[in-house]
Amino acid sequence: MRKQSISVHFARAVLRHTVRLGVDPLPLLRRNRITPRLLREPHARIAIERFADLQVATMQALGDESLGYGERAMPLGTWTMMCYAVIGSATLGQALSRLCRFYALFDHSLVAEFAVTGDRASVCLRRQGSGAADPYLKELFLFNTHRFGSWLVQEHLPLTRATLDYPPAAQPDDYRRMFLANPVDFECEHCALEFPAGLMERPVVQNEATLKRFLRHPVLIMLTQQYPRASWTAQVRDLVRQNLLAMPELGEVAAALEVHPQTLRRRLAREGTTFKDIKNQLRRDVALHYLGRQGLSIEEIAHRSGFSESSAFIRAFKGWTGVTPYAYRKGL
Repeated sequence: MRKQSISVHFARAVLRHTVRLGVDPLPLLRRNRITPRLLREPHARIAIERFADLQVATMQALGDESLGYGERAMPLGTWTMMCYAVIGSATLGQALSRLCRFYALFDHSLVAEFAVTGDRASVCLRRQGSGAADPYLKELFLFNTHRFGSWLVQEHLPLTRATLDYPPAAQPDDYRRMFLANPVDFECEHCALEFPAGLMERPVVQNEATLKRFLRHPVLIMLTQQYPRASWTAQVRDLVRQNLLAMPELGEVAAALEVHPQTLRRRLAREGTTFKDIKNQLRRDVALHYLGRQGLSIEEIAHRSGFSESSAFIRAFKGWTGVTPYAYRKGL
């Protein structure tokens, strides 16, 4: 059960060029059980599975894997060709280098460069020609590169940081989650992923047989992949998720991780989050997941989301999404 959600900002970004390119977005939304009204709510969220299906459906409707953001359409099947070009790589560094060289074959406003300098490796996007690339095209490329690299080595790849050359359009925390709780800096000189150079020697553990399974739904797999990782945020999130009905307190989680509560607070702060934020995000994502299922009352969903009272759940849900759980479910 994935129980993850994503800001509607990213759904709006997926659909941004549909009308201009002659595609009606309303059937795409309805087919993927996303109420159009949610896209007008600034703080609304949707279940991750629906977002993944919406992105795939929009690419297919447009016949363009770049969703209309590129100077030219990127034909359907380009991602699959890239995967097969990369899958024979021996190491992560070789795979990222091949990925960048593959996309350099296409005429786009961005060019990706892979480099290793001293103790740092990077995938950096640079503008090509006079056109300005839309921010979503940049973050889509960086997201896919980071998540595909993680899949290749079966590990959540730690980043020194991700850099974006524009201010956040959604909440900064949404970008941190996009890059697996790694640091994200905004309004930088370039858009880039920066890794410890030692990671580039990680062996690629996937092969053509596992790639065939991956390609059945790569967007959803990359959005929901779970691999061992050492971040304190991830460890706390996993422990709280396992005990959501009991809703453990900070001291209980700290004891399970064998650290002092104050130490855990400091370590979470260094990763840009708090224990309260983690609990609220989990509650929200669980609620969105269950609201998409038939047969569960609002009271039962409140209970499964860690609330003892439905009224508290309804207030919290409206704060998260801008609508009540009743209105959210009615629009599905």
